[in-house]
Amino acid sequence: MQLEIKNLSKTYPNGVQALQNVSLKIDKGMFGLLGQNGAGKSTLMRTIATLQNPDQGHICFNDIDIQEHPEELRKVLGYLPQEFGVYPSSTAYELLLHIADMKGITNVSQRNQQVESLLKKVNLWDVRNKKLGGYSGGMKQRFGIAQALLGDPKLIIVDEPTAGLDPMERNRFYNLLSEIGEHIVVILSTHIVEDVSTLCNQMAIIGKGKVLLHGNPEEISSRLIGHVWEKKINKEELASYEKSMNVISTRLHLGKMVITVISPYPPDSQFTAKEPTLEDVYFQTLSNKKNNTKEPIPTPAL
Repeated sequence: MQLEIKNLSKTYPNGVQALQNVSLKIDKGMFGLLGQNGAGKSTLMRTIATLQNPDQGHICFNDIDIQEHPEELRKVLGYLPQEFGVYPSSTAYELLLHIADMKGITNVSQRNQQVESLLKKVNLWDVRNKKLGGYSGGMKQRFGIAQALLGDPKLIIVDEPTAGLDPMERNRFYNLLSEIGEHIVVILSTHIVEDVSTLCNQMAIIGKGKVLLHGNPEEISSRLIGHVWEKKINKEELASYEKSMNVISTRLHLGKMVITVISPYPPDSQFTAKEPTLEDVYFQTLSNKKNNTKEPIPTPAL
């Protein structure tokens, strides 16, 4: 089971190049697409979901050519867009039954059983008869997840799915996606590094419509071992450090600023070694893109 994206490009009428020659192979399991808002993630997700056509390039899922046979892809697709609307006067139970019917689940007993199971999985069973217009943002997001799982999809696309979820809801969502991702292709598009590091065994970082880095999150992070350093500084010193060092991120700790620097050796005796994380990789990759440099992660590519 594989989704293959070849040389995909998309430019909108206003001249924005949302995708630039994107190529990826995505196998069964959880795949994280990580990037800032405006990086091109939603454009790629919408194109895969057959909601818009690329200017050039091809997408295939197993033996389905998505551009040639979009209706075949839709039969096996579950999709949760970044902004998901609901009918406010319908209940969760009613609308899920309706969506299940549209997805071709015509057996009444099977349809009812699947809707009931999904509402319980996303913790909405107790409010199944409440009007969706009265749902909170997190509850609507959970409903969106449930509708994406209807019909036993083989490819699931979720775009910024944890937005609006509290920590408990996020953990429940993690567990649900992990279970599902063992058997099918799940693409998780997000700007939250924790989502990818928690769930995904493969990932890509996208920026300004281009794939900047891809691979296994743990292996990518391990390449920075011995190259990540931290130091507490005064806030007014930041500009000086940014001029002389490769500062990839800053954070506050007990009123002091802590800078993270990429270097093959300690920049000075007051820097301490830091265990590299996927967040460090992400910040370094975006820093290279922002500064228009091509500084690689220190060890050889996969």
